[in-house]
Amino acid sequence: MYGGKRRRLPLSKEMIAGGAAGFCQVIITTPMEMLKIQLQMAGTQNLADSPMTPNTTTAVAAASSNVRTFGTKSGTLPKSAAEIAQDVLRSKGVRGLYKGLGATLARDVPFSCIYFPLFSFLRLEFQPVEGPSPSHSLLAGCIAGMIGSLAVTPMDVVKTRLQVLRNAQGEAAYSGIVDCVQKTYTNEGIMAFYKGAVPRMIVIAPLFGIAQMVYFLGVAEWMIGWEV
Repeated sequence: MYGGKRRRLPLSKEMIAGGAAGFCQVIITTPMEMLKIQLQMAGTQNLADSPMTPNTTTAVAAASSNVRTFGTKSGTLPKSAAEIAQDVLRSKGVRGLYKGLGATLARDVPFSCIYFPLFSFLRLEFQPVEGPSPSHSLLAGCIAGMIGSLAVTPMDVVKTRLQVLRNAQGEAAYSGIVDCVQKTYTNEGIMAFYKGAVPRMIVIAPLFGIAQMVYFLGVAEWMIGWEV
């Protein structure tokens, strides 16, 4: 507030600031995002190491062709993110950990461009007469996060598919963003780009709403002894 009036940055500057924040975040978090996806897709049973009998050899061998090895030379399922990271670094170098970087940027930078200006608008324009409150920051953060996550869900689908290091038999392999978009649309239709949209909104909305509420309350400053 200044002179009794609210002051806001121009929308273009808010979007630039948000996009810059999203860019920095992507550079730091992309490797762990990629490793997380490999572990979530790996499954819980290593068919290649299952005991085989004469009557089951053929069946297990056929099933083993569908096991995701994610680049591990042993052909066994990875047990940890460290194991996957070590194998990727040996075989593909640091660039391997940034597989899907372009798609991640195409998801998170637009998300930040949408989220931060929208949150600022909701917080400033619809705050209670008596002034902002923690609950209002929570609500504004949840709404902005929900809308932003829905808007970029198509790129989240593309990013996830690109970051799978080794596809199971019968699954499409993609050479890049454009190839993934074309094959997904041709094989599955437009709604394929919104798979997982509702669960993603359910995760992102409270995540950013709580973060904004904690920031409003100055919890971090209180914990390290700074005056709020």
